[in-house]
Amino acid sequence: MIEVPAGPARTRLPAGFRIALDRRVWTVDDGEVMFGGAPPRMLRLARAARDLLAADGICTVGDEASARLARALVDAGMAHPVAVPGGDVPSACDVTVVVPVKDRVDGLRRLLAALPGGLGGVIVVDDGSVDADGVGGVAAAGARVLRHERPLGPAAARNAGLAAATTALVAFLDSDVVPLPGWLEPLLALFADPAVGLAAPRIVALPPGPLSRIDGLLARYEAVRSSLDLGPDPALVVPRSRVAYVPSAAVLVRRTAVGPGFDDGMRVAEDVDLVLRMHEAGWRLRYEPAARVAHDHRTTPAAWWLRKAYYGTGAAPLAVAHPGSVPPMVLSPWSAAVGALVLVGTPWSAAAAVAVSAAAAQRLARKLPVRRPRATAARLIAMGAVGTVAQTADGVTRHYWPVSLAACLLSRRARRTVAAVAVAEGIVDWWRHRGRDASVRPGLLGHLVAHRLDDLAYGTGLWWGALRHRTTEPLRPVGTGS
Repeated sequence: MIEVPAGPARTRLPAGFRIALDRRVWTVDDGEVMFGGAPPRMLRLARAARDLLAADGICTVGDEASARLARALVDAGMAHPVAVPGGDVPSACDVTVVVPVKDRVDGLRRLLAALPGGLGGVIVVDDGSVDADGVGGVAAAGARVLRHERPLGPAAARNAGLAAATTALVAFLDSDVVPLPGWLEPLLALFADPAVGLAAPRIVALPPGPLSRIDGLLARYEAVRSSLDLGPDPALVVPRSRVAYVPSAAVLVRRTAVGPGFDDGMRVAEDVDLVLRMHEAGWRLRYEPAARVAHDHRTTPAAWWLRKAYYGTGAAPLAVAHPGSVPPMVLSPWSAAVGALVLVGTPWSAAAAVAVSAAAAQRLARKLPVRRPRATAARLIAMGAVGTVAQTADGVTRHYWPVSLAACLLSRRARRTVAAVAVAEGIVDWWRHRGRDASVRPGLLGHLVAHRLDDLAYGTGLWWGALRHRTTEPLRPVGTGS
């Protein structure tokens, strides 16, 4: 495994650094006990620490105590930066943009035209393009060009640009993205925190040109459900959490934090591998949706489906290199039982699932050091049960769909259960992503069809990768032991 330097020992946040509690964090006992974070946890605050938090959940670093509190909350994923002192923020001149490209001349031209002025440098790495003159001609104005005579892959191309960069920060931008105005500033602000080694923007859809009916459906689906779009909320990037990775289509890194960079032996999931290595080394990694970069999504059916399957093939090498970090499911014993009972799909199994959840809540209540342990435990178990049902549905329709198919061939009850899960999960997913203009997002039926094809593609790639690498590691659920 390629090693990256360890995170810094001193990570005090600068004076004036302001944080706000994550919207998913909730408290009991008059704010003494907090629940949330990445991964979820319980945190108890002393009275002095609670006094440092404003009524709206804001804390501003002004002394050693507030600096310790802000660091603890940010590192737990319970709070996120909302304002930083200007004197500690890098500027555009501290950034070199590295663009790996292979025969995408028009995309490269579009990207370079969208870059802001004042950058510390732009490096275009031509990864064995057939039209080398075209790439060189587009990049000639204002960019340095490096060339691989034969294609070595995007990871190797990024590493070549990283090695040639001399600025403190390096932004990797793929040639099929277009940074939107103001994209860089929110990312730069995060590097006022000396512990941050990587920050990533939100990847949104680039408005497509004229499309066929099918291509248009896929374009609308990708606009609300792209694998690259990690949502509207900021997050600490942590394995086995809500935001477990960020894509390398657009990412800003501290040059001294990434060592030699990506594993150039990986042709897929090299970005997730880098995230996992940096996390293990102690660097903080952040996702900032206020920074937005548009991506030119694939929308023709074959290219779209194959790309989704391609993403799935990356799970096997990741699971081998980082065991337990990218599991298909994360379940405790009680939640595994609930998931299995839900799949049985009978009234008695539903009642049994409720009983198991109630027993788990009672067991948890005996351990919780809060004033109302039963009510708090009930809420935690209910949240866990909802997550379990969601994971179970994903397992049936996405990660383990070959098993679901085999069961359907053998059992009428299995066919009814799988059909019900496929439809119900698709409806819920459409509802969760409904917050877009109706002219942008697909209708319910279109979303349902595209979502199921998306899952089939990813699952196909997942199983193909497992077979190719001769491992079951990416197919194994992980237990929490509680």
